[in-house]
Amino acid sequence: MTLANLITMLRVVLVPMVVFALLSEAWVSAFLLFLLAGLSDAVDGIVARALNQVSEFGTFLDPIADKALLVSVFIVLSYLGKVSLWFAILLVSRDLLIVTGIIIAFLLDKPITIRPLWISKATTLVQIVLALLVLELLAFNHTLPAAQFMVEIVAGVLTALSGAAYMIQGIRHFAGDAELTAAAKNREM
Repeated sequence: MTLANLITMLRVVLVPMVVFALLSEAWVSAFLLFLLAGLSDAVDGIVARALNQVSEFGTFLDPIADKALLVSVFIVLSYLGKVSLWFAILLVSRDLLIVTGIIIAFLLDKPITIRPLWISKATTLVQIVLALLVLELLAFNHTLPAAQFMVEIVAGVLTALSGAAYMIQGIRHFAGDAELTAAAKNREM
């Protein structure tokens, strides 16, 4: 087990702790735990590249850790009425769409090589910013409804665009159109 993978596993372990803090309305703890989890996401990538510890396991675990953290946080924040229900539904729907596509591809013996699109990376970044903003506002008893609304809209638009991009990529994959798939991969780089 590499150091980078251990850091990623720490993020997975932090998920139930963040959820518990949120449900307990221990806002400062939730904010600090989420911040630690977010920092671990940056650190594990830096460590993996710097120490040449990029692994297949890490490539698989990292997005799962990200999704587990973000989906859990936004479901709980939505349940508590701290973010819009539409955003939580959109986020969960997008992730279910991606996972369903991967499962169908596997079952049809047309496995998909999982590579995040640039729009997906931007989406994750804005989702993290939104979660940090909401948690910071709760932890330190601030109110910035206009800022939260604007970040929520941007995160929602990026989430929808990212879902559409993955859907297009999936359609191309299943259609077996090698030229379109190759063109899509070139745009990712």
